[in-house]
Amino acid sequence: MAGTNKKLVGGGFHHVFMKVKDLNKSLEFYKGLGFVEKTSWGEGAGKMALLDTGDGNYFELGQGEPDQGVSLHVALRTDDCDKAIEVARSLGAKVTMEPKSLNLPSNPPIPVRIAFFNGPDGEIIELFQNELT
Repeated sequence: MAGTNKKLVGGGFHHVFMKVKDLNKSLEFYKGLGFVEKTSWGEGAGKMALLDTGDGNYFELGQGEPDQGVSLHVALRTDDCDKAIEVARSLGAKVTMEPKSLNLPSNPPIPVRIAFFNGPDGEIIELFQNELT
């Protein structure tokens, strides 16, 4: 489905790229969260994988030490924050913030339910549940 961002002529979120220390461990972890490996390429230290998060948005994972840029966190959409955090916990994720409800200080305020956990390489992942965005 084409995006609606007129400035990017379609647009929308496609993927987030992360370099991970242990690609196999990260693949196992994210597949445990329900992600599906769409394709992979390369070998050894150059191996890459593209994982569908469930709705055509992707995580691209590559073997190696992070060497560029900074990512504060990646937010994953969920319809049930409490259930999703339990799935992450069952996979060994370190939960850094249990699910909580709050209103985003927008105008008008948007009610959300969020939680945070760390992935296998310490990456910060937010679970984000709401019906308006």
